[in-house]
Amino acid sequence: MDPSSDTWDFSPLISLWINRYYIYLGFAFGIGLWICFQIVTRKQDKNSQEKSIPKAAQDLMTNGYSSLHKKEVFVSGVKIFYGSQTGTAKEFATILAEAVTSLYLPVAVINLKEYDPDDNLVEEVTSKNVCAFLVATYTDGRPTESAEWFCKWLEEASNDFRFGKTYLKGMRYAVFGLGNSAYASHFNKVGKNVDKWLWMLGAHRVMTRGEGDCNVVKSKHGSIEADFRAWKTKFISQLQVLCKGEKKSCDGSCKKGKCESHQRSSEEMELGSHTQDGLHQRDPEREKEQQEEKTGLLRNTVKNEASERRAMITPALREALTKQGYQLIGSHSGVKLCRWTKSMLRGRGGCYKHTFYGIESHRCMETTPSLACANKCVFCWRHHTNPVGTEWRWKMDQPEVILKEAIENHQNMIKQFKGVPGVKEERFKEGMTVKHCALSLVGEPIMYPEINRFLKLLHECKISSFLVTNAQFPVEIRNLKPVTQLYVSVDASTKDSLKKIDRPLFKDFWQRFLDSLKALAAKQQRTVYRLTLVKAWNVDELQAYAELVSLGHPDFIEVKGVTYCGESSASSLTMANVPWHEEVVRFVRELVDLIPDYEIACEHEHSNCLLIAHKKFKIDREWWTWIDYNRFQELIQEYEDSGGSKTFSAKDYMAKTPHWALFGANERGFDPKDTRFQRKNKSKDISGC
Repeated sequence: MDPSSDTWDFSPLISLWINRYYIYLGFAFGIGLWICFQIVTRKQDKNSQEKSIPKAAQDLMTNGYSSLHKKEVFVSGVKIFYGSQTGTAKEFATILAEAVTSLYLPVAVINLKEYDPDDNLVEEVTSKNVCAFLVATYTDGRPTESAEWFCKWLEEASNDFRFGKTYLKGMRYAVFGLGNSAYASHFNKVGKNVDKWLWMLGAHRVMTRGEGDCNVVKSKHGSIEADFRAWKTKFISQLQVLCKGEKKSCDGSCKKGKCESHQRSSEEMELGSHTQDGLHQRDPEREKEQQEEKTGLLRNTVKNEASERRAMITPALREALTKQGYQLIGSHSGVKLCRWTKSMLRGRGGCYKHTFYGIESHRCMETTPSLACANKCVFCWRHHTNPVGTEWRWKMDQPEVILKEAIENHQNMIKQFKGVPGVKEERFKEGMTVKHCALSLVGEPIMYPEINRFLKLLHECKISSFLVTNAQFPVEIRNLKPVTQLYVSVDASTKDSLKKIDRPLFKDFWQRFLDSLKALAAKQQRTVYRLTLVKAWNVDELQAYAELVSLGHPDFIEVKGVTYCGESSASSLTMANVPWHEEVVRFVRELVDLIPDYEIACEHEHSNCLLIAHKKFKIDREWWTWIDYNRFQELIQEYEDSGGSKTFSAKDYMAKTPHWALFGANERGFDPKDTRFQRKNKSKDISGC
């Protein structure tokens, strides 16, 4: 404002504001230019980086492996298993591993000789790994030595309903076989079998099986190396697809039984057919085999109907039982390796008979001289694949032949454990000498007409005898010579429940059952009631069980929860019928209250089993439920030498029970000398004997 004027002069202030405006505008323009420069520069850097990274790696970086924004991982790694003799499969495994590494995926190369499928294979169900199997076949169709154990385990598991069709559901795999088409009948047999067995256990095949041919004349690509390279290319391509999370499931658009959508491999299409949910569940090849078994069984039956004696084991039945892991002997006998034998060979504990009676499970042979049975029990482990009958009407093999071949087959099965991870060398050597025989494999051993001669031969070989009968042959029980321990299965305590559970063939089954218990009471050697608890079927019959105990006066009572063996059209049993261990304990406590001469002696929690013993085996407040096996052999020899006049009783060969085996001990029946192994997949109880 001019002092000599009445007006204000704003020109200096406006000029100052304008100057400041231009300064700010220039500053903002400079910042904008700098930001644009940075954006362009970073984009150029990113493009140059992408050009230097393989496309496969870029794909992985957008699928959750390097991206911070996508957390889901579709493939966590690749495991390459090989079974090699000359080194070709091992070399291929190394080459495949290098190719997988280029995808920035973790990879492991594993020699099947050093791999334990019983422990580790089920881990692949949830691991999100893709497993590749490179396996060679000998010219005679056998697997190489390094893959022999794996193939043996896989075959038995795939044909054992206790594992089930979903045991490996979620596992993803691919197979490449190495063979020689010059031996056409066995060409790539091992690769085909491994592929089939994995599929039967529920694993998902991610691509068609590859076949390498050493015969350059017939090799699809000119050499086995070229065959492998072609398969490897397809495998890597499929791996990239899986890493992106793209599922290959059938869309249902099929013609003439063949899938047009290339979502499933052609070979898997051969094994499956479409269902409403788009999954392939059926296995026509297996169905054809089953139909042939039935047809063969029927044809054999008709053919031999007019003959006086026919073989118990028909060709179709032999094939079916062999697939289940049986080593069949002659025309009516069999032997199989118990899972507890395998367990104790590896220092993982013995069966309940080890805890209750002191047997060495790794030296126990499980066999039977008669596959036939007079019952069709709902909880039969074999789902009634064995024959049934009420009398012996088949050809009969001599006991000397049966025992000789049983021991040889058992030893051959033990030999297969040589070099298996975890097997203790000392126990492996001991396992080659059979010390105990469990006549409880399947069927009714007491039906065999020469059972007494068979038992005598066992004892002459210094092998103890544990014979189980289904309480339907009272005359045979009375005529039975001394055994180390005689079992009678008491699966129910009333006529109605016995009929429902055991489903016996005899019309007078109840009277036969009662007479069998009375015959047991007359025995001087060790006797056992074997109770199998089926929840909601026979657990509420306590008073009736107590009355049966007073009828047979057994030395011991084994009470075991039923083992669920999987779904079967032959049984309505489900997991709901399997009692918890604490429920079995409660049942045993209540039963003991009703039988004053007995107490709870031992427990084997792992088998869901307890032992009730007569108080005569409790001396000076200590239990003597174990067996002095050497003393028994001396006593049975004296009995035979005297022509049966020099008898002996159960108390003459008893031994003191160790503390860890007693009911209430912290070990709960597990031998502290061994290491407890917890199966990773506990969906089913597949305990043996």
